[in-house]
Amino acid sequence: MRAVRVTEYLDIDLVSEQWVCNRCGFEIGSAHHPYKLGLLLRQRDPREVHPVLNDHPHFNFSFDPDWIRLIEFYCPGCGTLVETEYLPPGHPLTHDIELDIEALKAKYLEK
Repeated sequence: MRAVRVTEYLDIDLVSEQWVCNRCGFEIGSAHHPYKLGLLLRQRDPREVHPVLNDHPHFNFSFDPDWIRLIEFYCPGCGTLVETEYLPPGHPLTHDIELDIEALKAKYLEK
């Protein structure tokens, strides 16, 4: 097995050690680095996704853009939405997946 599924939209190619979009095959970048570095980013006003339901400033179900930002990550090859994050302004992107590539190779390639 050359590719191993990591998330709904991401595989790791164990031979090239690259993150790969499993929808279109686009090589996103080295699996030794965060996959988010190879994706397209879009910062959105959270009120676009969670609209304000009323005019009361202290009682609605929308996020205050001064307190939270919505970041979307898209595959550059096919435009698939791969991941989203809600982060406070100024907070760095999260590094959410770190793989032991050698252990995966031992499990899937050396059989």
